[in-house]
Amino acid sequence: MSHRGDQSGYAGGGAALPPEIAAKIVDRRTLLARRAAVRAAGKRLVQCHGCFDIVHPGHIRHLRQARAMGDVLLVSITGDPAIRKGAGRPLIPEELRAENLAALDCVDFVHIEAGATAEDLLDAVRPDVYVKGREYETNSDPRFLAERRAVERHGGRVVFSSGDVVFSSTTLISALERSADPYHQRMLQLCSDPRLSGPALYATLQACRGRRVVVVGECITDTYIVCDRPEVAGESPVLTLRPLEARQYDGGAAVVAKHAAALGARPVLVTALPESDDGEALRARLRAEGVEVRAVPVKTPVPEKQRFLVGPQKVMKLDLVEPYVLDSGQSEALRRLAHEAAAESAPGDPLDLADDREAGRCDAAIITDFGLGLFSPTTLRDLTRDLRPVSRVLAGDVSGRKSSLRAMESMDLVCPSEEELRDAMRLQSEGLPLVAWRLLEETGGRAAVVTLGGDGLLAFGRLPDGADAEAGAWRTRVTSEHVPALTPIPLDTLGCGDALLAAASLALSSGADLLPAAFLGACAASVQVQRLGNTAVSSADVRMAIARLHTSHLSYSPAVREHAPSKAMRAS
Repeated sequence: MSHRGDQSGYAGGGAALPPEIAAKIVDRRTLLARRAAVRAAGKRLVQCHGCFDIVHPGHIRHLRQARAMGDVLLVSITGDPAIRKGAGRPLIPEELRAENLAALDCVDFVHIEAGATAEDLLDAVRPDVYVKGREYETNSDPRFLAERRAVERHGGRVVFSSGDVVFSSTTLISALERSADPYHQRMLQLCSDPRLSGPALYATLQACRGRRVVVVGECITDTYIVCDRPEVAGESPVLTLRPLEARQYDGGAAVVAKHAAALGARPVLVTALPESDDGEALRARLRAEGVEVRAVPVKTPVPEKQRFLVGPQKVMKLDLVEPYVLDSGQSEALRRLAHEAAAESAPGDPLDLADDREAGRCDAAIITDFGLGLFSPTTLRDLTRDLRPVSRVLAGDVSGRKSSLRAMESMDLVCPSEEELRDAMRLQSEGLPLVAWRLLEETGGRAAVVTLGGDGLLAFGRLPDGADAEAGAWRTRVTSEHVPALTPIPLDTLGCGDALLAAASLALSSGADLLPAAFLGACAASVQVQRLGNTAVSSADVRMAIARLHTSHLSYSPAVREHAPSKAMRAS
């Protein structure tokens, strides 16, 4: 094994150990030689075996009691590769676990055992006494029974310690993780929900394929200008930037449509575009990525937002935005294009979707208002009324202080940030559930996924029709589900809301409940936040994010092992 090294067979992993401690940590050959010496001297050898991930008071009592049963105490520990206590275990690597035990006065030898059990080692060492904890006295685990037979067939005895102080390393580690990470237990709860198992989420993603989606909103060009190391100008204390390269990304409603296409849907983008080279280039890029474009011609150039970066850090933003000014005819034409795209039949629909689709209705219509003048509150309200009868799922999002969240009526889903929601409702200090309830009550909406930055998101929904609603419960509260941020250290938050909106809307259109839809949206956002720039998130990307969550120690739970695919919030 890799930890073999000096005369005792231990190489260690860091600073040199005191010689008296290093000499206690022995390999198999050295151990057997010392065992022979102990036997020749007529002394009794006592052996204890375990993981000893965290050496706690129960371990100390156990080892002291064992040492009192003989003349020499050997403690063997299971090596890292053989430990099967869940993802993230052992918490302490084998070299350090061995050092911790060797530092105890009551311990004479420490050995790192490669096997998953001590059976083979017990056959070789033949201890006079093998000591296990009191909990093993009635244990019928075949692994322990095999160890017991190995001891007894060589004339040794198996003794159980008193168990007067009982601790569990696994329980202690779980408690430490929960105290260090307030969202740990919530992640365990989420990943234990059958609706959020790997197979269930994969099935929802698969059901998104071929869905007809209409996206309505402004297109934006997001430009990242990568700069050299900044300096301070000599003539005055201002920042000097030297651009090295520019990278451009399609943003706004364009990237929402691109997300939908990458997730397997068939999106139609309804927008306003100039009849210019830039407008035609945008059309061509979107067509190449599977997005059909239907646009009202305007003279306004595609809005551009420039961000200046030094490394991954944004140091300045420049908005080159000329607001849209649509006359009544252009606004009417935009609404008509959206309605036609949502209501028309779709030739070539996959056969497996035929029974799940109503003629003259798209699977999802998504409205994005970035506050650039494409929608007035009246236009937006009329648009939602136009699309409601011809859309199985009607979803929307806003961005900026000039957007019109309260004009989005009868929506199945809206996805504002907490700041956007509070600004729209003019409620800055009230509990977030109350603010969400006010929005849904005023607009007749069914659900809101409110993003909280580093705190993740809250999914609020109206109570389902039934006894609770009839009793008036809807007048007093909403249901809510919290999904923590799935990526603790973001690289670039641009476009995360767009990815969330596209994935959650498609999931709802595929028949998913609000929580799985919000969770898939959070998974898509967690992919986007790890990328520099606005790029489409594919179904493969989301599947990989799901797999990482179900195999990471923060979301590990034995209840879901079989499914694993190999601002603080204010109280209401």
